[in-house]
Amino acid sequence: MAIVEAKGLIKDYREGRTDVRALRGVDLEIGEGEFIAVAGPSGSGKTTLLNIVGGLDNATAGAVRLDGEELAGLGPAALSRLRLHKIGFVFQAYNLIPVLTARENVEFTMLLQGVPAGERRRRALELLGRVGLTGLENRRPPTLSGGQQQRVAVARAIVARPRLVLADEPTANLDSETGAKLLDLMQALNREEKMTFVFSTHDPMVMDYSRRLIRLHDGLVAADERRNGAGH
Repeated sequence: MAIVEAKGLIKDYREGRTDVRALRGVDLEIGEGEFIAVAGPSGSGKTTLLNIVGGLDNATAGAVRLDGEELAGLGPAALSRLRLHKIGFVFQAYNLIPVLTARENVEFTMLLQGVPAGERRRRALELLGRVGLTGLENRRPPTLSGGQQQRVAVARAIVARPRLVLADEPTANLDSETGAKLLDLMQALNREEKMTFVFSTHDPMVMDYSRRLIRLHDGLVAADERRNGAGH
């Protein structure tokens, strides 16, 4: 079953007096439980594609269905609910809440979902341990390194067990050992929870872990390769 169906996605931006076409007619189907890397040079449309699939940005033309729902037909409140309950995001800029501790940041999505306090705390602490942040649960983002903030952001994205995780350069600020441990965790969740992962990346290690590699070039899908033997 497809969790994402995108057809004819076009995205135009205005930069000064110039129109920039970031996506030029992308067709993409993502099946439930896939583990996908979207690669390509800067400016190829990777982040734009993730933002449109996740309902954070609107396409200029084309359509996206997420878990059977047409995103263009949803109002802001319905779109927010869909993101809250079905999508986990890992942003390049982390987007952590600076006044909350690492644990509170991880709990935040579950708080909005109405998960009881004890369950929120248990799941947040367990996951912070799994991403290697035991002992830093009560630190606030400004006191954490970039790599530590990245791991808090990953924990926040996956703690509520969303159907789909969209991760923009999730290993960008991590050393290779920490990046591999994080990818191992996400691969385990992919297998155990059937969580679907889509990464935008420049990192060869992320591409190596992926079971499907989509290459974008100048806003078009240049290659779409399924790799049965990939992963760790």
